[in-house]
This record gives sequence, C-alpha cells and structure tokens, in this order.
Amino acid sequence: MTIARERRGKVEILRLNRPEARNAIDPATSASIEAALDEIEADPGVWCTIITGTGPVFCAGADLRVIMGGGGMDIMTERGGFAGLVERPLTKPLIGAINGTAFAGGFEITLACDLVVAADTASFGLPEVQRGLLASAGGPIRLAQRVPLAVALEIAILGEPITAARALELGLVNRVVPADRVLDEALAVADRLIANSPAAVRGARELVRGAADLDDAAAWELNRRLMREVGRSPDGIEGATAFIEKRAPVWADPT
Repeated sequence: MTIARERRGKVEILRLNRPEARNAIDPATSASIEAALDEIEADPGVWCTIITGTGPVFCAGADLRVIMGGGGMDIMTERGGFAGLVERPLTKPLIGAINGTAFAGGFEITLACDLVVAADTASFGLPEVQRGLLASAGGPIRLAQRVPLAVALEIAILGEPITAARALELGLVNRVVPADRVLDEALAVADRLIANSPAAVRGARELVRGAADLDDAAAWELNRRLMREVGRSPDGIEGATAFIEKRAPVWADPT
C-alpha cells in the first residue's frame, strides 16, 4: 500500500507509506493519490485533507530508480501531474503535516498545500540541480510567487536545503512544532478550519489563490463574483440567521 488513508470526522488523512524508499513517489503512489483525491473531492463528508508521511522522512521526491529506468513520465498523472497532486486545482483545503525531510518533489508537494505544519526537524530543498535534473513539479514557480527573487533563485540554483525555522521565516510554512506533535497540530488546524463555513472557506481560498495572478481589475471582478456566490449560498444565509438568533451556525456539507 503506497499510501495509507484515515478518516477523522470531516478530515481525511493521506499518509505517504513507502518508508523503505523515503516515501519517494513512484507511478503507483501518484495513481493512488490521484484516486484518493477523486474520492475526497466527490465526498461531501470530507471538508479538509491532510497529507503526511510514514517514518522520519516526509518525501524524498521522485523515485530515482524509476527515472533511471526511463519511467520518469509515468510518475505524472493526467490531471494532477507529479504525485497526482501538484497541478490539480482542488476545491477543498489541503494541509501539509511535514514530519521530516521534504526534498525535491517532497518540497514541491509541500508548496502545493494551502497550510503547512512542519516538524522542527524538517528540512526543505530543491536539490535537482545537483543531479542534472530540473525541479519541474511547481517548486520554482511557486517559490517565485511567494518569496523574493533572490531567495527563490538561491533555493532553485544552489540546491542547498533550508531548515524548518528558515521556511517559517520565509512564510513557506505556517507553524513549526516538535516532530512528535506534527500530526496533532495539523489536526488542530483542520478542526479550526472546518469550524468555518465550507462555502466561505472555498470562496476565500479561491480569491486568495486567484488574485495572486490577476491585475487589480480582474481581482476585483473575481471578488464580486465570489461575494455573490458565497452570500447566496445556504451557508451565507445560515451565518446571518445564526447571528441574529444568537446561536452557533450549522454549516452545509460542501458540494
């Protein structure tokens, strides 16, 4: 089993489960993640997903044995790309519980998450340039969008790792905790997240992610569209009603 799955209420946990290979991503793992995400996206009972790893390493990236054998492209899926995930436009929040080293594709999976809780023992990097490879699972793209150019270039072309503390300083992770508390902290973040309206969370997530690539006029147009959609949703009506009635809102499952 290349990934293990667990449900905690409205939260689905996906655990990379190849510790003997440092949780490297092979074609079977990518296919399993994509299939799991298909089910999660279609299941109204899941409001949030956590991805983590088995053992002391989160993910060492692509399985180099597969690449050496000429099967590198087989690690990509049609809809999600690397790991069945990094190119996929998810509708539900994804939290990374980064339990250890996240190099190459492991870092790129981390950067694809909406929120990240990292172990204080974790480290991050794109060492592909040291192996004659290109980090092509979104790492350089997302770094360029999120950190100063000099920092993005340093990470991408030197290939040297950064610590969890440095990743926190750069805003690449949200929280750093002791390694034995990573999943518990990620679950606590998920619990706080799912206390909110799924419709409003979806709208806010789409607006933040979308606005990063838009000019002012297009961003405001997106803002107006999402405001209408969320305001007219059952959650929008329920939120206002609950406030007037001085009670806790009861949110609808996401569709």
